[in-house]
Amino acid sequence: MSYYHPLVIGSLTVPGNLFLAPIAGYTDRAFRALCVEEGADFTCTELISAEALIRNRVRAEPLMRRADREERYAIQLFGADPEVMYQATALLAPYHPEAVDINCGCPVPKVVKTGAGSALMRQPSLLGRIVEAVVRSSRDHLQAVPVTVKMRSGWDQASINYETCARIAVEAGAVMVSLHARTRAQGYGGKSDWVHIKDLVSRLAVPVAGSGDLFSPEDAERMLRETACAGVLFARGALGNPFIFRAARSLLLTGSYNTPVEAAERLRTGLRHMQLLAQDWGEKRACREMRKHFCAYTKGVPGGALLRNKLVHAETLEEYRALCREWAETETGLPQSPDRG
Repeated sequence: MSYYHPLVIGSLTVPGNLFLAPIAGYTDRAFRALCVEEGADFTCTELISAEALIRNRVRAEPLMRRADREERYAIQLFGADPEVMYQATALLAPYHPEAVDINCGCPVPKVVKTGAGSALMRQPSLLGRIVEAVVRSSRDHLQAVPVTVKMRSGWDQASINYETCARIAVEAGAVMVSLHARTRAQGYGGKSDWVHIKDLVSRLAVPVAGSGDLFSPEDAERMLRETACAGVLFARGALGNPFIFRAARSLLLTGSYNTPVEAAERLRTGLRHMQLLAQDWGEKRACREMRKHFCAYTKGVPGGALLRNKLVHAETLEEYRALCREWAETETGLPQSPDRG
């Protein structure tokens, strides 16, 4: 039995079940393009404020644009007002997303204090009204593309209510539920409780995708096997490692994969990521954003700590390239061009 298979999400059929989760500050167009090249079957933008989108669509526009070769993607919205979510969904029409995802799981205080993100799990009836509004707007303005939700297990350990929230979301029209099996109180710490995913799979007629503690291809295989979920969403496990999609697909289909990805390839991919970011945001912002990305790309790389210490001070594309070239020459003893191994 292969755990890699197509996935039907309402009116949408996705050829595989390896997804890139929406991650604030990381799943920009550039990174999604790299993940698609490496085999991600479905991707999602980082979360976008419905209110901010209505106030200034031009400013939000770069977050919503489709990446190169991104054939299937969702735009994720967050908000706490059904009417605002309806209006924001209507504004997605020019971007033709294959789905709209509603964020019911973000634990970040600036999102939660607005009543959005994981705060919606404290108000299941409001969550349902928001899903209904987005579904209605999709029908009115987006040719009825599927609406999905991403949520957590609950607000805290004393209020585990994913089943209630998921049921209400599905009754309101959501056609897939993605469950990050942590509570809001856990943030990104502790351990993800995959038993919650397995339980939700048994309760819903729509697909359930699992998220939480997926840092390797083996983790993906184990989650699919142990929970019977329809698909998996790589989040932190994909940062600096878009290759995880290629490896996971190979493991699920053949039982093995090539490992590890060489350090030089990781750095080349990081430099390409930076170039794509510069095309969207300009050199100055791309260099600033790449500091956090290169912390991930250099994780486990020989001499990575020293390289990171230097990269965080780089301010131009050429400085990044020169530092990577210096690293390659130090590690191999051979002259290296900045964009080649």
